[in-house]
Amino acid sequence: MPAARTVGIVGSGAGGLTLSVFLADAGFDVEILERAEGPATLGSGLTLQGNALRVLRELGLWSQLQSKGFSFSELGMRAPDPEATVLAVIPDALTGGPDLPATLGIFRPDLAGVVRERALLAGVRIRYGQKVVAADTSKRNATVITDAGERYSYDLVVGADGLHSAVRDAIGITEGPQRTGLGAWRAFVPRPAEVTRTDLIYGGHTYLAGYCPTGEGTMYAYLLEDGRERDLDDGPAIMRELAGHYGGPWNEIRESITEQSPIHYTQFTSHLVGGPWHRGRIVLIGDAVHSCPPTIAQGAAMAIEDAAVLADELTRADHYDDDLATRFRERRYGRAKIVVESSVQLGQWMLEHNRDADIPGLMRTVAETVSVPV
Repeated sequence: MPAARTVGIVGSGAGGLTLSVFLADAGFDVEILERAEGPATLGSGLTLQGNALRVLRELGLWSQLQSKGFSFSELGMRAPDPEATVLAVIPDALTGGPDLPATLGIFRPDLAGVVRERALLAGVRIRYGQKVVAADTSKRNATVITDAGERYSYDLVVGADGLHSAVRDAIGITEGPQRTGLGAWRAFVPRPAEVTRTDLIYGGHTYLAGYCPTGEGTMYAYLLEDGRERDLDDGPAIMRELAGHYGGPWNEIRESITEQSPIHYTQFTSHLVGGPWHRGRIVLIGDAVHSCPPTIAQGAAMAIEDAAVLADELTRADHYDDDLATRFRERRYGRAKIVVESSVQLGQWMLEHNRDADIPGLMRTVAETVSVPV
């Protein structure tokens, strides 16, 4: 007998979709419940580091992702002067191994689309418009209830429904995201020809100005400030004003930000659930149990790794019990803790204007940690 014949996954983000493929390939009957009415077509860019690419390559997706995104293995540091003078170009850590690039920038809906198509080919069913509001679990199965009163029962339910997880709330876990003090503007814009990697500018008018190429002609740019309530209707004007304090590629980026540009503003949050990540036959993964500001670009990677580890535990077991869920958490907790705490620390150093911060040492610790295969 397998650990679970039927698995219901709440949420069709990177973690939920990745888990669905691993399990469907192993013969599980998998269904995803997604609150949105259909696949997402809007969003910003996403940075995937090598440790995430390593997992996705196991699913045979590397060539598709490479064709959709923009890969590179260097990191540039620029000065906050009118020319954005290049101070250094640093080889980035190959956390997925020597045969993968350090980084892939990609449009978030493109990543989801590639993994979703793979899931459908593997036999995964996706039900859209399913807003889960409650859940219960017994020794034999787990049930989730939607706002329309529909009940779905499975041998196992996985809450992969993100930062504001309804499944987390439904099973009584109260630890959730807390603001860190930083906020970020992001714009998805055309890519200047000279932008072929991520370049970072620490200091100047904002805490950090950076960008990441996501395709042959696309990129996303971001600017970090003190977190506050912002009116997105003013987003293009605010981003143009902030970008105006930086030079180099930012001159072209600023000019490309229009009223029609996709603009996002986020106040950074983080959390790490210290207790069990499950209740009976309901298990949480990804941002539902650990989240971090994107200061070291590991949020999506952590969810993708969670999926691989939980799938490994389920496929190797002949039954599901609390011990299995506990083993999953034990394999993930230490790694997630380092990533969450490091991400928050980097942001805190920015808020403190700490000139003595050991950023290289922090990044080296994270890279060494995530370079070890899950």
